[in-house]
Amino acid sequence: MQSRSLARELALLVLGQIPERESSRLKTISLESLLQKAFDTLSQHWREGLDTCAVELENAQQHLLDSEFQDRDASSTSQVREHLQACLIGAEQVINGVSTSLEIPRLLALGNQEQIRLGALERVRLVIEKRNSIDASIDAVMEGWRLSRLPRIDRDILRLAVVDLTALQTPSAVACNEAVELAHRYSDDQGRRMINGVLRRLHDASTVTLA
Repeated sequence: MQSRSLARELALLVLGQIPERESSRLKTISLESLLQKAFDTLSQHWREGLDTCAVELENAQQHLLDSEFQDRDASSTSQVREHLQACLIGAEQVINGVSTSLEIPRLLALGNQEQIRLGALERVRLVIEKRNSIDASIDAVMEGWRLSRLPRIDRDILRLAVVDLTALQTPSAVACNEAVELAHRYSDDQGRRMINGVLRRLHDASTVTLA
């Protein structure tokens, strides 16, 4: 269970480093290269999270400055509170994410490294080679939205879930639950809600197959 979960997480992080139409030389990627790609993705992800926190702090500061030149009302106080709350939530996600990321080398040391490497690369290969049919199956259950409009990491979480449900024949409940865990770790509130909804509909669609 742990090896499969870690392989899926590494696959998600590696996909973020690969152009969406590239599939060459996947089988030659070493575990060290896999980890480096994973940490490159994580570094960029958490850097963007901190940038978002900085924007929220700047907005809160601006509202406070604006309120000095006008009567402070409940609306301005509420806006400052919302920006500060968003910043605190974002900072907590970054801290939790960094803590989780630091666990990856330890988990690799405890697990079957070759099994994890092969599992991650197999998932990456399947996503790349079957992307058109994967995306079509996801689009088929999205309501009033298109997969292409989601952030890359949200798209890849869903694509990996489809790979697990189909090619790897992972039990539906397990595949969906582990995709939700990835969403909680790497997506935002809006992304998590979208992923949850799509996963429920994928779970209910017993005819999902890959060409």
